[in-house]
Amino acid sequence: MLDAAAIEKLTGIVAAAQAAPHTIAKLTDDYPGMTVADSYAVQDALLARWQAEGRVLAGYKAGLTSKAKMDQMGVSEPSFGLLMADTIDADGGIIPTGKLIHPRAEAEIAFVMKDELAGAAVSIGDVIAATDFVQPALEIIDSRFEKFKFDLVSVIADNGSSARFLLGGRPRRPQELDLRTIGILLERNGEVAAMASSGAVLGHPARAVQMLVAWLHARGRTLPAGSIVLTGGATEAIPVTKGDAIAARFQDMGGISVRMER
Repeated sequence: MLDAAAIEKLTGIVAAAQAAPHTIAKLTDDYPGMTVADSYAVQDALLARWQAEGRVLAGYKAGLTSKAKMDQMGVSEPSFGLLMADTIDADGGIIPTGKLIHPRAEAEIAFVMKDELAGAAVSIGDVIAATDFVQPALEIIDSRFEKFKFDLVSVIADNGSSARFLLGGRPRRPQELDLRTIGILLERNGEVAAMASSGAVLGHPARAVQMLVAWLHARGRTLPAGSIVLTGGATEAIPVTKGDAIAARFQDMGGISVRMER
């Protein structure tokens, strides 16, 4: 692993690129031996820095949760990132674009937890029982890397390209739905840009929460009650730009929409 000085330097690079948006070279250009463990150490340092600034952790996001994305990146399990409360936008509102570089939108199912989850081997049933409700989500991801060129360890250190997200539609109890078969349409400016089934996410989106809890357990942490979990893009991420109207429709869960600031 990288030493503490290197982790602190990388944390500063990423934090600066996000706070006053600008592109940076992928981190492995200067640190070719950087590992996934190093990337999560950068995330930990980012969280400590952000919380010291008064920012609040709202939950977690999973990435690389579709088989196609895993195969593309050569991994066998998702990556995870942080969701900060001040990055939540309103359904039907406007997303500010001044701090976005390469914005892309993806449609996801969000879980909102009513109970704490902990342990190395919680079941999907445990996840469902601990969930207050599920609802549609849109995530706007944004890579800070030059020309949208990055590798796995760089993107994890960049907090999984997290930027903005919103929840909307119709919250539902997970027991009321077959979460493996929810049809999802993602639209840009009134035209269908992507479509998928919720089962594209690990066969069942609750599996992303299950794997998140195991990952947290390995780090001596738990998933607190009240946490929001974005389970990863069921659809591909589509490029968006200023003025675009983005909407998604979820079978039996309603719709969600937002406009990118002009």
